[in-house]
Amino acid sequence: MARQDFSFFHTLRVRWSEVDMQAIVFNGNYLNYFDVAFTEYWRATGLPDVIAQSEAGLEMFARKATIEYHAPARFDDLLDIGVRCAYLGRSSMRFVLEIFKGDDLLVSGEMIYVYADSHIRKSEPVPALWRERLVMFEQRQAIGQ
Repeated sequence: MARQDFSFFHTLRVRWSEVDMQAIVFNGNYLNYFDVAFTEYWRATGLPDVIAQSEAGLEMFARKATIEYHAPARFDDLLDIGVRCAYLGRSSMRFVLEIFKGDDLLVSGEMIYVYADSHIRKSEPVPALWRERLVMFEQRQAIGQ
């Protein structure tokens, strides 16, 4: 995707502890970056956070995460992480994420979550309110509100 295809970004700076012996961000840390940006995206939607979901016994479980590396990030780089809800299924959601340094795409990926009953680990339909809120959030973000 192009940078302009994302309307939500979270910015973070690479810390010294996140680089490896090659002086680039250790590959596993990009999943942490995705998770931080996704958490901020979710917070911006106003939907129930992980604590509220857990208390309700219905929450999102990570089902799949993919990462494609294009170029490395280095210590002290300022990164913009784009997050977009690309698909809402009956019980699953697919989010596309990309990490940029300026206009340069460094990493792209996706995260798929399944909404499920926490106790029996069985999928449940995504609540209508969540569905409406996510669609509205993406539309508002796209027009800059």
